[in-house]
Amino acid sequence: MNMIPFTLKDIAASCGGKYVGPESLASACITGVVRDSRQVSEGNLFLCIKGASVDGHDFAEKAYDSGALCCLVQRPLNTEKPYILVDSVLDAVRYIAAEYRRRLTLPIVGIVGSFGKTTAKEMTASVLSQKFSVLKTDANLNNELGVPLTVLSIKDEHTAAVVEMGISAFGEMEHLAEIVRPDICIMTSIGHCHLEALKDLNGVLKAKSAVFSYMEKNALAVLNGDDDMLRSYDPKIKKVIYGLSDGCDVKALNVKNLGYEGTSCDIDTGDCVFPVHINAYGVHVVSAALAATTVGMALGMDNDGIATGISHYKTVGDRANVIKCDDITIISDCYNASPATVAAGIKSLMSVPGRKVAILGDMLELGDDSKSLHFNTGVNAQKEGIDCLVACGERAKDIYDGFISARPEQKAYYYMHKNDFINDIHRVIQEGDTILVKASHSMRFEDIVEKLKEF
Repeated sequence: MNMIPFTLKDIAASCGGKYVGPESLASACITGVVRDSRQVSEGNLFLCIKGASVDGHDFAEKAYDSGALCCLVQRPLNTEKPYILVDSVLDAVRYIAAEYRRRLTLPIVGIVGSFGKTTAKEMTASVLSQKFSVLKTDANLNNELGVPLTVLSIKDEHTAAVVEMGISAFGEMEHLAEIVRPDICIMTSIGHCHLEALKDLNGVLKAKSAVFSYMEKNALAVLNGDDDMLRSYDPKIKKVIYGLSDGCDVKALNVKNLGYEGTSCDIDTGDCVFPVHINAYGVHVVSAALAATTVGMALGMDNDGIATGISHYKTVGDRANVIKCDDITIISDCYNASPATVAAGIKSLMSVPGRKVAILGDMLELGDDSKSLHFNTGVNAQKEGIDCLVACGERAKDIYDGFISARPEQKAYYYMHKNDFINDIHRVIQEGDTILVKASHSMRFEDIVEKLKEF
């Protein structure tokens, strides 16, 4: 597959850079854009990014040797090969991606929200792949570098793209939305995330909803109607709300949590009702299926194609990954954590067999409300009926305190350091347990999962 024609001269003009090299190559087209010299292939543009410990400029010669057509640089190179000189490579790649986006004609679906973005992205891509050749955000490339690289990876054979956009501060969504300019945008949630920068839920909504200012008047906003702030939000463009609550335009009926066998429900689009099966469990996957259905309908898909795409959905990485061991079952959900996602994880845990154990850690970037949000998470875990809580981390002490606040005799353990729990696993965990492991990614609770596998 090839990129839409994009010459070195076009690239230099789009980012205000200076082209240096043979004039005969100024009209040559690049085949792709990469930031890792080990991934360079013939005709690529190599980004010489200067990081904290590694300077991409030091790998320019290696990139040329591997077939790079040109390098994007912040300082002149001692070479006769083409390069484009800019003040900032990171800024320049945004401008380059924005220009490339303007040349694309395929529909682009944006995914934004506090949580549930990756599930919605994967579900939407799975649905659309039944009709389109889909490019989707790879792994967690949803930031100010990942998003332009995603857009620049769209090839001429792609007929739709699904781009996840993640932010943590004011102003970041404007940068991403100016590049993506989605034709359809799913907003999954407004939750307690990145509050150190965004302050409160109104700040979260304000920061994330900036995306709608970069969408055309005939574009579509797909909003989660189970989120009170989104249900009533006016994006100033056409909107469809989805969810499990009454009044949603696209809603789920007869939801059945089948445990490890997945989830089934009927989807009511307003015009018809059709059954679907999702090979994952939890309310969050139903919500993602509804969002994907709404997008599929907007892009002309029929019910059979949508249902097939939903059935082909697979979880990715450490997001509610079920690991069945000889004596225990582990639900590894270590990618990230917020009060809402922990609550959803606990609710899903309660639907499967075995003694229910929740191993919970710190939830980061919650700002001034961190203490109460952790405490209330513990209270909720107790109310849901968790049989045993293990809290690990400095902030997790508040989860423990919340859990035992109503019933001090409830089985609960607190460890400041996860390694202390790891050394204590055989005292705490029992044969037949079903165990949810969840914390913010930087807590690296994958270490706990690996030790549990040895139980």
